[in-house]
Amino acid sequence: MTNERWCAVDDYFTRTIVGEDRALEAALAANAAAGLPDIGVSAPLGKLLHLLARMAGARKALEIGTLGGYSSIWIARALPPDGKLITLEANEKHAATARENIARANLSEKAEVRIGCALDSLSKIEAEGLAPFGFVFIDADKSNNAKYLSWAMRLSRPGTAIVVDNVVRDGAIIRKTASSPDVVGVRCMFDLIAQQPRLSATAIQTVGGKGWDGFLLAVVV
Repeated sequence: MTNERWCAVDDYFTRTIVGEDRALEAALAANAAAGLPDIGVSAPLGKLLHLLARMAGARKALEIGTLGGYSSIWIARALPPDGKLITLEANEKHAATARENIARANLSEKAEVRIGCALDSLSKIEAEGLAPFGFVFIDADKSNNAKYLSWAMRLSRPGTAIVVDNVVRDGAIIRKTASSPDVVGVRCMFDLIAQQPRLSATAIQTVGGKGWDGFLLAVVV
């Protein structure tokens, strides 16, 4: 019953204030048809990413973990007409679906999907001089979260907003017996933040259609 209520509240938020959107709905349908895992952000969280990118005044944004491009659409729409989103995806099938979804949303000129290991792609982005980014969203393999966060800081500027998804993991983050690579990766990221004076951060627990989880929000100072 609790999960049903969480989902119902998410649906209510989407109907009343987030709003329905054909391109986003089509992206979700295409992701399901392609057999992509149902691990993307919810509509309320997608809108939150959009608002945070706008509030940060981002002209360029970086996303680590594209999946089917649902969150990419939210972020790209927050950028100005001459803005640019670079989103990184290791899985070629996921990247192909994302490109189709982004094209359907008329954002192909604004959002670029790069295929390959994110850590390799990030070093290339630095070499190409594409930084700094005003907004960064990290939602990839959690075992590398600390490395991704380090890169996010490296490619940022003062005022850059950084969001990292899935940091609660049904409470496993504080469960002493939880030792999966994903949980360890999230803990390593928190340890890094605790010692990092360049970041001012908090984390928020959430419940909803995706269960009990949460996200980290940080600002580069």
